[in-house]
Amino acid sequence: MKANEKITSDADPMWYLKYLNIYVGMPDVEESFNVTRPVSPHECRLRDMTYSAPITVDIEYTRGSQRIIRNALPIGRMPIMLRSSNCVLTGKTPVEFSKLNECPLDPGGYFIVKGQEKVILIQEQLSKNRIIVEQDRKGAVGASVTSSTHEKKSRTNMIVKQGRFYLRHNTLSEDAPIAIIFKAMGVESDQEIVQMIGTEEHVMAAFAPSLEECQKAQIFTQTQALKYIGNKVRRQRMWGGPKKTKMEEARELLASTILTHVPVKEFNFRAKCIYLAVMVRRVILAQGDNKVDDRDYYGNKRLELAGQLLSLLFEDLFKKFNSELKKISDQIIPKQRAAQFDVVKHMRQDQITNGMVNAISTGNWSLKRFKMDRQGVTQVLSRLSYISALGMMTRISSQFEKTRKVSGPRSLQPSQWGMLCPSDTPEGEACGLVKNLALMTHITTDMEDGPIIKLAFNLGVEDVNLLCGEELSYPSVFLVFLNGNILGVIRDHQKLVHTFRLMRRAGFINEFVSISTNLTDRCVYISSDGGRLCRPYIIVKKSQPAVQKKHIEELSQGYRNFEDFLHESLVEYLDVNEENDCNIALYEHMISKDTTHLEIEPFTLLGVCAGLIPYPHHNQSPRNTYQCAMGKQAMGTIGYNQRNRIDTLMYLLAYPQRPMVKTKTIELIDFEKLPAGQNATVAVMSYSGYDIEDALVLNKASLDRGFGRCLVYKNAKCTLKRYTNQTFDKVMGPMLDAATRKPIWRHSILDADGICSQVRPMRLAAPSGA
Repeated sequence: MKANEKITSDADPMWYLKYLNIYVGMPDVEESFNVTRPVSPHECRLRDMTYSAPITVDIEYTRGSQRIIRNALPIGRMPIMLRSSNCVLTGKTPVEFSKLNECPLDPGGYFIVKGQEKVILIQEQLSKNRIIVEQDRKGAVGASVTSSTHEKKSRTNMIVKQGRFYLRHNTLSEDAPIAIIFKAMGVESDQEIVQMIGTEEHVMAAFAPSLEECQKAQIFTQTQALKYIGNKVRRQRMWGGPKKTKMEEARELLASTILTHVPVKEFNFRAKCIYLAVMVRRVILAQGDNKVDDRDYYGNKRLELAGQLLSLLFEDLFKKFNSELKKISDQIIPKQRAAQFDVVKHMRQDQITNGMVNAISTGNWSLKRFKMDRQGVTQVLSRLSYISALGMMTRISSQFEKTRKVSGPRSLQPSQWGMLCPSDTPEGEACGLVKNLALMTHITTDMEDGPIIKLAFNLGVEDVNLLCGEELSYPSVFLVFLNGNILGVIRDHQKLVHTFRLMRRAGFINEFVSISTNLTDRCVYISSDGGRLCRPYIIVKKSQPAVQKKHIEELSQGYRNFEDFLHESLVEYLDVNEENDCNIALYEHMISKDTTHLEIEPFTLLGVCAGLIPYPHHNQSPRNTYQCAMGKQAMGTIGYNQRNRIDTLMYLLAYPQRPMVKTKTIELIDFEKLPAGQNATVAVMSYSGYDIEDALVLNKASLDRGFGRCLVYKNAKCTLKRYTNQTFDKVMGPMLDAATRKPIWRHSILDADGICSQVRPMRLAAPSGA
C-alpha cells in the first residue's frame, strides 16, 4: 500500500493528504445518526443487512497554511467473514454462541451481504513468476512467464521461429529478436551473451542464428538496440507528464513491463539478463528431449482465497477513492477559497462500501488495473444440510471453460495425492474442473522473504549480480530460485537443502517455506508465496517415527497442542514440490531405511464428503463419486439454530439419526451432532416376479409411524409501505362479522396478530378413475 499513502495536487504544491494508519473495526450497525452498536451475524441474516465493520484511517493534511492530523476517520465499510479475527464469534464458548443465536458447529468462512450468506470460492490459477516451457500445437517449444507484482501484471513469451529466438509481448508491435533485447539491456558483447546462455556445443549451435540476425540488423551497441526496440513499442497514450523519446520509452519498457517481477534498480539489468538467459537455455534444452513442463502438475498451481481477492478489490477501490479526492482538490484549490478547502468534507464512504458489497453479492470481480474480469467468484452458501455447507467451503473452481473437451485439466493428477479429494468432483461438464480439498490440507499465505534471502546467502548461495554469467551452465552448479526469482548459484545443493530443512524444523524460518530440487533443470526452488497446498507429515529419523506414544498421551491430556509438534520437529508441512524428494510411508510397518516421513492418517487423503462413506475402498470408484454428489443433498439438520433462522426454503428431517456404521471423518467433523438421514432396515427380494433395479417398495406402517417425516419451511415477505397521503399499511387481526361477532370466513385462518398460526393440511381428492 506504499504507493497509495500520499495524495498531492497539481494545483497547489503545498497541499497534501497523507495516510498515517488504517484500521478495520468490529462489526456494528448505525441505529440513529452517529450512534452505533455491535451487531451479531444472526441479526444481519434476519434484517437483510450486511455484516460489516468500519474502515477508519488516521490522516495528516493541510488546510490553508496549517497542518492538521485527524484520527479515526471512516472511509467505508469492509464485509467481515464469520469466525475471522474481527468477527464477534471468535473465541466464544458454546453457551455464548447460543446467546448470539449461532450454531457452535457452523464452520464460518462466509460473508453475510444484504441478508444472504455468500461464499467466495477458492480460485485455482497457474503459478505466477515461474518459467513454464511448453509445446504449441505445431510442436514448437516456447517458454512463458506470467509476471505479477503489486503494480503490474504482464505475460512474456519466448518463441522459436525458423531456429531463431524471439521475445513476444503485448507492448511490442512485433516479436523482437532475443539478441537485440540482450544488447538493449546492456550486454553488448556476443561472447558474454553466449556465456550466459551456455557454452556447450549444441547450445551454442542452437543460439548462433539469433546472433547472426542481430548482425544482419547492424545492431552492435545498447543505443542502437534501444532505438530499434523504441520503433516497435506500441504507443501508450499517457496524458500529462514530460514527453519521452523512443529510446527512453524502450528502456522504461524493458525495466518495468517485460518480466515485471525481476527487479531493476537504476537501470541495472543484470538480474533480468540472467533470467532471460535461463529462459533461452530452458527452451534449447527442451527441444528434442521433450522436457516440457506440465501445466496440470499441482506444484505449478496456486489457490486464491477470499483474503487475496478482497485485498485486491480493496486496493482497487482505495485507488479510485484517492484519485477522486485528487480530482476534487484539483478543481477546488485554484478557486479563491483555497484557504478554506477542507478535504475531509469530500471523503465519501459509500464508494468503498458499495464496491465491496456489490462484488460479493453479484460475484463479479472486475478490477480496472489488472484488467481482471471474473464472473461467479461468489455463490450463495447452500444450506440443504450441514454437509452441503461444509462441502462448499472446501470447493475449488478452476479457470477453465467448462465447455472445452480437454482431458488434461480434468484427469486426476498423481500430484493431487493427499491434497485434493480423488472422489469428490461433479459428473458431467464440470467433471475434474471443480475439485475439493482433502481433510488435512493447508493453504499457505504470503510470507516475508527477507530472512530467507539472508539465510540463503549465509548458507553459501552466491549472489546472481556478482556472477559473470558462465557459472550458470557449469555441470556442478545449481541455480537457486526464490518465488520465481533467481537468487544465485550454489555448488553443494544437497547441503543447502538439508540445512534449510533443519532450520525450518528448528523454527528459525516459517514452517510453510518449502525447498525442493529439480535435477533435470539443476535448480533449487525455495517457495514462500501464498496459495500453495501443503499438509503435515510425521518426520522419520533413523527408521523411527519422531512422534512416540508419550507424545500422543500428552496431546490427549491437553499438555501439548499441534503447534508444539511443529516447533519440536516432530511434524512438518510439505507442499507438492517438496513431496517429490521425500520418501513417505503410509503405515508404520512400511518404514524402511530410506523413509523420511510417515503419513499421519491415510484416510485424510479423502475430503469431507467422501469421508462419510463407510469402507470406501470396497466400492467401485465412480460409486464413491456419485455418493459425494448425493451426500450433500441428504435431508437433515443444518445447525443448532435452525429454528431461529428464516431461510427462503428449509428442508428439515423430523427425526434424523446417527449412522450405525460410522467413519472416523464423521467424528472429526461433528456430523454425528447434526446428522442427515435415518437408519433404514432394508430387505432385498424379488417383488411379484419382477426384479426392478434401483427401486424401493416401502412399508406403509413404518411411514405412518413417522419414518422419514420431513418439515419444509418457506418464508413469505410482506412490505409495509407509507403513502404520500399520510396513510400507511398495517397488519391487523381478522375482521369480525357484525351479527355473530366471529371472524368472517375469509379471515378465519388468521390469529389476533394478523398472521396465520398454522396452514391447515388440504385433503387430496382421489384421482379420477381410482
